This record gives sequence, structure tokens and C-alpha cells, in this order.
Amino acid sequence: MKLSTTAAFLIAAASAPGTTAFAPVSRSPIISASSLFSTVDDKAEVREYFNNEGFNRWNKIYSDSDEVNKVQLDIRDGHAQTIQKILNWVEADGDISGKTVCDCGCGVGSLAIPLAQMGAKVSASDISDAMATEAASRAKAMGIDNAKFYTSDLESVTGKYNTVTCVDVAIHYPTDKMAEMVGHLCSLAEDRVLISFAPKTWYYDLLKKIGELFPGPSKTTRAYLHEEAVVRNALEKAGFKVSREEMTGTSFYFSRLLEAKRV
Repeated sequence: MKLSTTAAFLIAAASAPGTTAFAPVSRSPIISASSLFSTVDDKAEVREYFNNEGFNRWNKIYSDSDEVNKVQLDIRDGHAQTIQKILNWVEADGDISGKTVCDCGCGVGSLAIPLAQMGAKVSASDISDAMATEAASRAKAMGIDNAKFYTSDLESVTGKYNTVTCVDVAIHYPTDKMAEMVGHLCSLAEDRVLISFAPKTWYYDLLKKIGELFPGPSKTTRAYLHEEAVVRNALEKAGFKVSREEMTGTSFYFSRLLEAKRV
């Protein structure tokens, strides 16, 4: 398939079983209902993929399943590192208990569930009903009752929350719509936004082009890298300032993570 992130992306060897030549790493996609996409195909492809083939693949990757290859294990590790960095920041601040969190593109609950375990009141959504349902099932099995999971595209998410997160999702947004997406996330946040994306550099852009030479059956969605300056400028325009940042890079997973606070 295609996540992300910040998001992240995967350049897999053509011989790697069960993977695509180029696949973003994503917990799941959150896509704009209308204006955030130049064509309806992007959104339709993402929803279709993560409700079917993509769900089966990524549900295994973001679990303890042994039915994954070395590339997928590397992606699992990279994604877990990004999630842990967010949790470390939250724990260091010591302010999440009782606070509201909106997790856009929650996937199977990799971030939403541990945040709920830390005492946050979580509202988590995903464009894929299969993903949101799986996340809700995992939370229920763990006895978590302070997290709500539902199916929605990003543009339909409303409300005000102390913290808004969007991890391994931006890979699905066309470059010219990225700033608009960031602006919408900021409109939901009272205090801070945490967002990850696949940074657009000459090196990552080259890897992406190489990966596109090896299409596979799981390569069903478009993938977009983003210039960091565009993301930072959009945050600043919305009244936020980057307070912390991290870069996660494994063999097949690359993700820039930014935390921005309202000023």
C-alpha cells in the first residue's frame, strides 16, 4: 500500500514479498471531503484501499502479528518510534489527564489508545470504517471507555480540543492542498497540534521516483512528499509556533514530526 507519514514513506526493494515498490507508511488516511483534493479519485482510492486490502496488511503491521516480512517489521518499528516520541512529550508535560484530544486518521488506534490510557478524553476518526472499527474493538478489549472512534474524513471533523494529532496521514494530500489541511487541523486545536509528514528533500524525492518504477498490486494510492517550510508557514499563519520537532528514519520509514503550540 501506501502513511507516513509526517508522514512517512516506504521504498521497498522490488523483491520484497507482500510490499509495494513505493508505499507511504500510514496508520490510516484522513482525507478531505472535497476541497482538499484536486480529484475525487484520491479520496476514493484511499477509502477503498484501507477498507479492503490495505486494512488486512496494515492491521498486521500495527499489531504483534508474526505474519510480516522484514520490510514491514522495519515500518512497524519506525511508526512505533514516532508514536513513542509523541507519548514521551505528553508524559514530560504531565498535562494530558482530563484533557481532550482529537486524533485525525487514527488507524487502528496506535496513538489514540495509549493517550486514553494516560487519562485523555479521546475523539478519534478515520476515513476507513474498517480501521475505526478495529480501533474501537481494541480499545473495548482493553477496557477503555474514554475514547470514541468513528468514521469520518478530515474536513468533516468539527469541535474544539486541547490537542489535535494527525500522524502518518499527510502523505495522501496533494502538495497544493497541504497548507489548507494544516489550517483545518489548527482550527480544531485550542492548545497544540502534533503532525507528521514525509519531508520533501532531494534524497527522499529520488527514492520516491525510484520506487515508482516498480509498481505492485498493493500500490493503489497516490503519495505526496511535502516541503517542511510549507507546513511551518501554515502553522504560523494559523497562530501556532513549533515548540518541538523530531525526525524518525529507519531503513524504510521516514517521518518529520512537529509539535506546534498556539501563541
